[in-house]
Amino acid sequence: MDEKKISQIKSKILSHLKNEVYCQLKASPIHGIGVFAIREIPSGINPMQMMKKHREIRLSREDLGDLSPAIMAQLERFCYCDDDGALVSTMGLNTMSFLVYVNHSKMPNITLMTDGSARALRQIEAGEELTINYDKEFGEEHDFTQ
Repeated sequence: MDEKKISQIKSKILSHLKNEVYCQLKASPIHGIGVFAIREIPSGINPMQMMKKHREIRLSREDLGDLSPAIMAQLERFCYCDDDGALVSTMGLNTMSFLVYVNHSKMPNITLMTDGSARALRQIEAGEELTINYDKEFGEEHDFTQ
């Protein structure tokens, strides 16, 4: 790779680090692993902006039929799955969006957009856990008391 191309890539990565990285993963008091702000997140922005566009594609149960139980467990752990199949990232399972770690709250601070991205509903303070309302976003009632 030539020096000009390397310089362009470095510039893009540095811009991403300075302007688009707001979150980290860590243990959550809500459940398991959660997504937390490492700096103030302004209202209205996508706090989990990726350098490459994250998209999902629906795979039917028929498509998934011959996958091993271990791979199916990964899909169920990290993808939205229902009776019809799963929504799987076009980047695969070895690269994932922080969105899969966002926990539920009846008073969320982020929302999902129709393109699959997230938006801050209000200013989020450094150290605060990012949450979505699973009931609203996925159209079904969730009970986490068990």
